[in-house]
Amino acid sequence: MKDYKTTIVTAISYFFIVLFCYAAISKILDFENFQVQIGQSPLLTAYAGVISYAIISIELVIAAILTIPSTRLYGLFASTALMSAFTVYIYLILNYSEFVPCSCGGILEKMDWTEHLIFNIFCVAIGSAAIYLETVVRNFNSKKSIYVLILSNLLSIALVIFLFIRSEHIIKEENNFTRRFFPNGLIEQQKIELDNDFYYFAGQDQTKIFLGNITRPLEAKILSENLSSSKDFKIQLDTYVHLYKNLRLQIKSPYYYLHDGSVPVIFRGKINNPASRTISYKDAYFDQFAVVDSTKFIFRTISGKTKAFTLGVLDLNAEKKVRLHPEILKKQLDGIFDSDGLLNSETDRGRLIYTYTYRNQLIVMRQNLNDHFIQNTIDTTSVAKIKTTTLSDGRSKMSAPSYRVNKLQTIYKKHLFNNSNLMGKNESRKKWKSASIIDIYNIENHTYIGSVYIPDRNYKKLSGLMVTEDHLYAIVGTEIICYSFRDSLLKALQ
Repeated sequence: MKDYKTTIVTAISYFFIVLFCYAAISKILDFENFQVQIGQSPLLTAYAGVISYAIISIELVIAAILTIPSTRLYGLFASTALMSAFTVYIYLILNYSEFVPCSCGGILEKMDWTEHLIFNIFCVAIGSAAIYLETVVRNFNSKKSIYVLILSNLLSIALVIFLFIRSEHIIKEENNFTRRFFPNGLIEQQKIELDNDFYYFAGQDQTKIFLGNITRPLEAKILSENLSSSKDFKIQLDTYVHLYKNLRLQIKSPYYYLHDGSVPVIFRGKINNPASRTISYKDAYFDQFAVVDSTKFIFRTISGKTKAFTLGVLDLNAEKKVRLHPEILKKQLDGIFDSDGLLNSETDRGRLIYTYTYRNQLIVMRQNLNDHFIQNTIDTTSVAKIKTTTLSDGRSKMSAPSYRVNKLQTIYKKHLFNNSNLMGKNESRKKWKSASIIDIYNIENHTYIGSVYIPDRNYKKLSGLMVTEDHLYAIVGTEIICYSFRDSLLKALQ
C-alpha cells in the first residue's frame, strides 16, 4: 500500500517539477515580454519588476526542493500554496478587474483565463492529495499537516489580495508612472485618406466632425461621424487687410471662429454660412485660444509685466474686456518654456484644461478662471527638465534638447485623453516606438483610468486627437481614423 501511495506522490511531484521548470524557462527565454505582460496585469502592475524575478525564482526553487525525497513534503506545501495564489489571482482578474489582460507563462499561455482557473484548482487538489499521502507514508501527524496546508494557502491568498489592493492604490493615487493598458481597447471602425497632412481637429457638433487646415486656413472639411461622407466648406472674411500669420479655426455650435492672436483678430460666422465678420480686433494678443460662448473667450499670452505666459479672459460684453490671471500658470525657471502647454476646452460642462508640456501637471479651470485646481499626470517629472539661454534682444531659446512630457490632449466630459511622450515602467520599447500612447484620466475624481495605443501609419505618428460619446478620432499622417471603444474601456469610462 505504501508503495502505491509513494508512486502517486512521486508522480505528482514530478508533474510539478516539469510544470514549474517549463514555466520558469519559458519566462527566462522571453523575459522582456514576460515582464511587460506582468506590468500590464491589473493586479500586479505596481510590483511588476520584483514579481517578474520572484515568480521565476520561486518556481525553480520549488522544483529543486521537490527533487529531493527528504524535502519533498515542503515542496508540495509550497506548490499548493503557489497554485492557490495563482488561482485567487485569476479569480480576481475575472471578477474584479477593470479589464482582462493577455495571459502569460509557458504552458498556460495557450489557455484562456477560465481554463487557467480550472487547471489551477486541479493542481491545488492533487497537491493537497499528495501532501496527505506523503504524511501517511512517513507517519507524520496528519492534523498538523492539514493545519500547515490551510495556513500556507491562506497566507499565499492573503498576499495576492494585499498586492491587488496596494497595486490599485499605487497606480491610481501614488503616481508610480506604471501604465495600465487596455488590451486592444480601441477598435478601428473606419478611416479616410486626406489630401495632405496639415489638417487638425477644429471641433464637433452633434453629428459632424470639423477639420481645419494649417496651410489653407479659409478651407474647412466637414465629416460625418462615421467618416462615410465629407464636404468642403470655404470661409469668407469681412476684411483681408491684415497680414495673417496663423489663422486657426474653432467650432462651437452654432458658430465657427477664426482667430489669429498675432494680429490680433477674431472672426465669427454661423456653421454652413461662409460669411464671417470681425467681432474682436486689437483687444488682446494671444497664441492660444478657447471659446467659452459667442462673446467670451479664454486665451494665453505673454504678460508685459512678468514676461511669462499668462492666461486671460476676453469678454466682449464687459466694460473691461480683458482680464489677466497671472496666478494660474506657475513659473519654475523662465516662465515661458517651463510654463508651456496646451489649452483645451470642454464642450458640455464649460471646463478648461491647461496641460503643461514639460512637467506632470494639468490645471482644471472654470470659465471665469477664478476656480481652478492642479492635477498630476502619471509621469513623475514634476520640474521641467529644460535649459534655456537669453538672447541679446531679451528673448529666450532652448539651449539643449527638451525633455517633453505631454504632447497633445483632448477633453470630453470628465475625461482627459493625453498623448504622453515618455515610456513608463515595464513597457515594450518596440511597441512604444511604433505607436502613440494615450493616457486617460478622470478629472473629477483625480484618477488615472488606463492607457491605449494608437498605431503609427506609414511611420507617421499621431498629430490630432478628438473624442466623442462613442468614438475616438485620430489624425495620423494623411489618414483620419475612427475608433470605437472596446467594452472593457467603455465600462471604465462610464
